[in-house]
Amino acid sequence: MRHVLYPIVVLLACSASALAQSRPASLPGFEISPHFGEQVKTYRLEPEVTIHINAPSPEAFDRTKPTRLVFYALPNANTIDWTIGRKMAPGLDWHYNIQHIGAQMRRMRETVGECNWVVAYLEADKRAWPTWKRRHTDYRQLIPRIVDDVVKQLGPGRISIILSGHSGGGSFVLGYIDSFEHIPAQVERISFLDSNYGYDDELKHGDKLIEWLRGGRERCLSVICYDDRNVTLNGKPVIGPTGGTWRRTQQMLERLKKDMELKESTLEGVIRYRGMNGQVDILMHPNPENKILHTALVGPMNGLIHALTCGTSAEDKAGRFNGGVAYEKWIQP
Repeated sequence: MRHVLYPIVVLLACSASALAQSRPASLPGFEISPHFGEQVKTYRLEPEVTIHINAPSPEAFDRTKPTRLVFYALPNANTIDWTIGRKMAPGLDWHYNIQHIGAQMRRMRETVGECNWVVAYLEADKRAWPTWKRRHTDYRQLIPRIVDDVVKQLGPGRISIILSGHSGGGSFVLGYIDSFEHIPAQVERISFLDSNYGYDDELKHGDKLIEWLRGGRERCLSVICYDDRNVTLNGKPVIGPTGGTWRRTQQMLERLKKDMELKESTLEGVIRYRGMNGQVDILMHPNPENKILHTALVGPMNGLIHALTCGTSAEDKAGRFNGGVAYEKWIQP
């Protein structure tokens, strides 16, 4: 292997008294947030990365349960605070009201409680992961190091990794895939939230994803995009004649269909492709009105919630894609 993941200690069977002593769980080096009593930690990791980890409160964090660690690579031009989200108030920047990843994660904790849900927000300097990768051509060594370092912050336990991100954040996810000949088994789920701009069959992205999916029934690939080919802003196309996530998702579909059957259906007016008994879940919004839905897919349409639950028994439990905002009460003041 080119990289060694931080070792994960699997909890062994223990007595009832020992289980009781494992709660509550305070994470060393974390502070208690004034919002919902969550455990948080913000730190720098060179070169040029800021990381903010948000974990359940000490009372809610249960060491006897597995932990699902969501890596959320920020979209271009956004900050960690904007990505977490806040309730809107006069004078507050509009960016606080578009993604609400913090509220969606709290909704997950409320409704899918068989694990500890932890999210790590990853912000690159210059606020763009594609730019960061161009500045650091050794990103294939750096990105796995970032992931390993965040895992280390949580201490021992059964930890699985979920790779996700919006917009340019998909560049981080694909960079992680580029870093290995085989996607590590610790990765349980990969999600592209309108963020697969850099997908490339020549880089064997499709080959690696298919091999990884076949390695375990619990693994899932989620892709959400919209038809951005004819969208304009101020009279100009928002993407070039060959770019955009709609075209990249079509390429992904073509590659996946060579190795699996993908059944087409609809979900709340969105085209849906599913395969491998739900391990592959692809949503393509046809966007007949040519609106800019880039962020709406993530926030108001419950995009992250869907990406974290599709293909499992929890699907639609915390929120249904494009079925109305499911996380309103969990938005940070």
